[in-house]
Amino acid sequence: MRLGISSYTYGWAVGAGDDRPADAITATGLIDQAVRMGVGVLQIADNLPESTYAPASVAEIARRARQSGVAIELGARGSAPDHLRRFIALARQVGSPILRIVTDKGSDEPSEAEIVERLAAVGEDCRAAGVVIAIENHDRLKSVALARIVAQFPTHAGICLDTVNSFGALEGPEVVVETLGPYAVNLHLKDFAVVRYPSMFGFRIEGRPAGAGMLNIPWLLGRLAAFGRDCNAIIELWPLQEATRAESIRKEAEWAEASVRALRRWIPA
Repeated sequence: MRLGISSYTYGWAVGAGDDRPADAITATGLIDQAVRMGVGVLQIADNLPESTYAPASVAEIARRARQSGVAIELGARGSAPDHLRRFIALARQVGSPILRIVTDKGSDEPSEAEIVERLAAVGEDCRAAGVVIAIENHDRLKSVALARIVAQFPTHAGICLDTVNSFGALEGPEVVVETLGPYAVNLHLKDFAVVRYPSMFGFRIEGRPAGAGMLNIPWLLGRLAAFGRDCNAIIELWPLQEATRAESIRKEAEWAEASVRALRRWIPA
């Protein structure tokens, strides 16, 4: 298992859609950040702008990654077959062994059967490129449904196991890890806290730096090892918005540094 960062480690600095800081960090900037942080993996995900995937940009990402010794993992949002084929080809170009996907994109929310059809349609593309599709558990489908899906495609599909997302589907880490751990080909290591509102009327889920929240990291890594899964651990962060964007960016950078320091206890360099 190797430790890595993601474009979702720096969500405020990357931005999304039309809401980006003037000096938004780029894919190559994230490679430089991975080098500074002393981590060997960078996951480039769907919050980066479309220009990231222009031919010249992809070639530069691949060149910089090779030069710096940082392994690239590619991520995308959406699961239509032509969309997957495009990103499978891009994953091969940057040397990514996986393509992490969120199955839904906009109003396209495929059923379990439709996801199975889509994965079947790109099986040959995956095998030819040497790329495994890693479906991330998000907040719509239950873990058992995702397990049923990927179990049908053992050679080209697996799970990107996120430790917090499935709260939206009323599932905590214990359920998610025990159900999806045997299929994990990637790990989004995201720490959290469940906090009661001051009014005492209800709870909210907040992000925390790794090791500073409620996630039982030794248990998580131990269960994945017991399942025989040796996947990369990618730090993702959910820092709350501060008074200014600059303060939010500064906070997430501090959280990233703290997360790497904490995780080195269990995932050595």
